[in-house]
Amino acid sequence: MTRFVEDVRVVDYDGPRQVSRLPDGRTILHLRVFDGGRDADLTASGPRTHAVFKTVTGVVRTISVELKPGWSTQVLGVPAHQLTDRYVALEDLWGRAGMELTEQLVETRSVPEILDRIWHALAVRADTIVEPASARLARRAVRILETDPEGVQIGSVAKRLGITPRHLRRAFVESIGIGPKDFARTVRLHRAVNRATSSADWGQIATAAGYYDQAHLITDFRDLVGLTPSAYAKHIAVGARTAASAESA
Repeated sequence: MTRFVEDVRVVDYDGPRQVSRLPDGRTILHLRVFDGGRDADLTASGPRTHAVFKTVTGVVRTISVELKPGWSTQVLGVPAHQLTDRYVALEDLWGRAGMELTEQLVETRSVPEILDRIWHALAVRADTIVEPASARLARRAVRILETDPEGVQIGSVAKRLGITPRHLRRAFVESIGIGPKDFARTVRLHRAVNRATSSADWGQIATAAGYYDQAHLITDFRDLVGLTPSAYAKHIAVGARTAASAESA
């Protein structure tokens, strides 16, 4: 990993597959490989404000490079909010450099080599673009919101950073892509989803994830995911069984 990359996921496909993405404050680079590896595209997917469920077809492999919150502006060159709920081709952001990187990745077969090329391209951009002060501020706020186990009020976060809530919101929108309240909601949502892998007690999950109560959790799920918690859990279970069946066929 690099100082601005949080996670990498490589998925190989042997046919259509159901995929989903929950709301979050992350920007992700997606390399999608088509046609037996002879064609590909490279896109930046900004933070999501609502869940996405779709069926992927015609793709043989995806490599997803998830950027740490607060780094996308520096490595991609545009304010984070310009990518929110959007998929944008890297060549539309970087011009010829983006197109050349995509072409290089099509010719590269090894996943480690592909990642090395992406790391290098991102590092070059990060070293040539002046980082806005709001990015460092937003990253500090992200650490507070993600590490406090019970959740914190946005006003108290701003106070700890010595700024106003309005200033904090501006920093978040520019460098994360969504406001701090929306970011805090995604943190709670992911905590709940992670806890649901080992528990079916939604009341207990709600309390542990930082919700007021189970009703608060259900309301947020319906708003952000479009499903109740139980319906989402069933959806994920069905998808996992389908993927497992495809892999064993």
